[in-house]
Order: sequence, then structure tokens, then C-alpha cells
Amino acid sequence: MFLHTKAGWQRGGELPDFALMPDGTYCPYQKICDSTHCPRIPRPSMLDTRLIARVGRTHATPSTDRAMTRDTERSLSRRDFLARSGAGGAALAAGLLVNGAAPMTAAAAGITPRLTQPSRKYPIGLELYSVRGELAKDLPNTLRTVAQMGYEDVEFYAPYLAWNFAYAKGVRSQLDDLGLRCYSTHNSAGAVTISDTMSHAIELNQILGTRHIIVASPPGNVTTLEDWKRFSGQLTTAVEQLKPHGLTTGFHNHLIEWSPLAGGMRVMDVIATNTPPEFVLQLDVGTCLEAGVDPVAWIKANPGRIRSIHLKDWTPGAAADQKGFRVLFGEGIGRWSEIFAAAESGGGVEFYLMEQEGSRYSEFESAKRCLDTYRAMRKSG
Repeated sequence: MFLHTKAGWQRGGELPDFALMPDGTYCPYQKICDSTHCPRIPRPSMLDTRLIARVGRTHATPSTDRAMTRDTERSLSRRDFLARSGAGGAALAAGLLVNGAAPMTAAAAGITPRLTQPSRKYPIGLELYSVRGELAKDLPNTLRTVAQMGYEDVEFYAPYLAWNFAYAKGVRSQLDDLGLRCYSTHNSAGAVTISDTMSHAIELNQILGTRHIIVASPPGNVTTLEDWKRFSGQLTTAVEQLKPHGLTTGFHNHLIEWSPLAGGMRVMDVIATNTPPEFVLQLDVGTCLEAGVDPVAWIKANPGRIRSIHLKDWTPGAAADQKGFRVLFGEGIGRWSEIFAAAESGGGVEFYLMEQEGSRYSEFESAKRCLDTYRAMRKSG
């Protein structure tokens, strides 16, 4: 534990002072914290200063509200990072409120949730964990590069929750300039189960124009059938709490959620059975394949609830041999034509998200190759 020292980085009172860390990154908190788990952003020199200059504008319409940047994690898996970040959810939220005040309302922020329809029936986006290293170095350049590839939307993951509202407006500004959308975000469970954290998550997601606040990591104390039923009850409560804000929540599966609990019921079956129809069952195809579960059967068993799908492939074998999740989209055992058909005929899919955990290519090259394969597959199919 140590005390951050203010760096005095201010922009017209809109952005808070950032604490300069020993490694040269900046922390958006102004308090004592655990440096190991502290969300940080790159040096200001790595950020697009043109976006910072825009933050002071008054935002009257969805096309004019804007903002910028974020942080990262490196060698941790996304699941591990989400689990760690969830442990300090309440304290994190308290540190993020502007000037320590109550959460800003959407009206006060000048933001109207985006209601425009996607340019195509099924937009194709990128889960930004796929380019996490590039995102850590330069968020504006990452978004520009992703947009230039032809992706239509992006999904931010857990560290975005460290943004303040001015920061989020800047990110929205660049998304709008690039023609990108953000239909969903990935979160630890605290984003929909801890009051202060949830309030902050609502405001951020409204600024970004999000539809779904997806839980990608459950609390650490959820292990038994009764635990999962209790957690499903919390998720159901969150659905009702989010409705007035034009949002909903959902759950993103990993390998463990396909494992049977005592009595033989799988975790995903418990969640599906104990949450309402509007609760999103975001399907990660890759971990479904890894578990030996048929994704097509799962989609058909939950009509209307598979509202977004992570297009991640998998094949048996070791990562060292470029197998497992190291294969690119289309190189694994996924029966993609059947998956698309099931998702679009009754699954309820609204958009797709490419996800790549790593491959023999660079992050950007991997994302580009996956998108090229997707386009060719959809064109021929």
C-alpha cells in the first residue's frame, strides 16, 4: 500500500488530477490503493490530446457527446482480471465518483442513450480484449485501427469501469467520429450487484450508448447449486433495476459454467432457468467447444436469449503448438454456418463480437484475419 502523488494533470476542470505512478503510468484515483490491482492509464503523451480538448464541450445530442481513454492488464487472463477487479467493486466505485459526489445523472451529463439501428442486420464487432496490448499503449489508435479494418462495434471490458464521466465522453466522441458503436461491455459481478458500482456503470454505459451490461465473472463465493441460484436472483433483480435506464444485463459463459454441479445441473442451465427471458445469455463459442458442449443445441434450447455471440474458435491441442484458443476464427472445430443459422433463425442474436485470446500473429493482424474470414464465410454462406 502506498499514497499516490497528484500529477496535476487537469483540463479545464473536466478531468480529475491523475496520480503519477512509479512506472510512469497514471492512476485515475486520488487515494491510497493497492498498486498491484490499481487500474491505470498510459502517460498523457500516449493519449490523443485532440480528444481531451473536446471534452469541455456541451453535449446536446447523441452525435455530439464524446470522450476518451482507458487502461489495461497484461499477462492475466480476462477471467482472472475480472475476478480481481470485482473484489474491490464498492471501494472502486466510491473512488470514481466525480469529486466524491453522488453519481451524475444521464441528463446532467448531457447524454441521450443511442437508439439508432445498426447499419446492417447483424453488426460485427470486436471484443477489445483481443487487442489488449495495443489498447494499453494507445486507445485512440486502437479504435482507429479497428474501425479501419471494418469492424462496426467494440466491446470494452472490465477496466473501463475506472473511467470518470468526462473520460467516457471522450471515448464516445472518438467512437462517433469513427462510426463505431458499443452495444455491450464486460464487467465483474459488482457492476450489477453493488449499488454504488452499479450506479457508476449505468452512467458510463449510457454515455457509451450501450444496450447490455454483461457480467463476465461471478463473485468468488459462488460454488454450489444454491450459490448459483442466489446469484441468479441477484441478476434478476439487476434486470429490473436497469430497465428504467434502457439497459439490461446478461452473463458470458466460460469453461467452468458448463460443468455440472451436485445433482447434475450445469451452471449455465441454472442461470438460464432462474433469470427472466430478457436476461442475455452471451455465448462464448470457444469455451463451449472446449467443454464439449454443442453450441447449436444450446442456442436452440434458449430461443431469443442469445442476443450476442463471441466468435471465438477452438481446436484440441496445446497452445504451444498453436492449438486450443490460439487458432484463428474459422481454423478450429466450430460449425459456424450452423451456429449462424441457429442464432439468426431463433436465437435472438443482435450482433456478433470477434474474440481472439492470442495467435501466431500480432493482435491487429489476428483481428484483421479473423474479420476477413468472417466476411468471406458470410458472403459464401
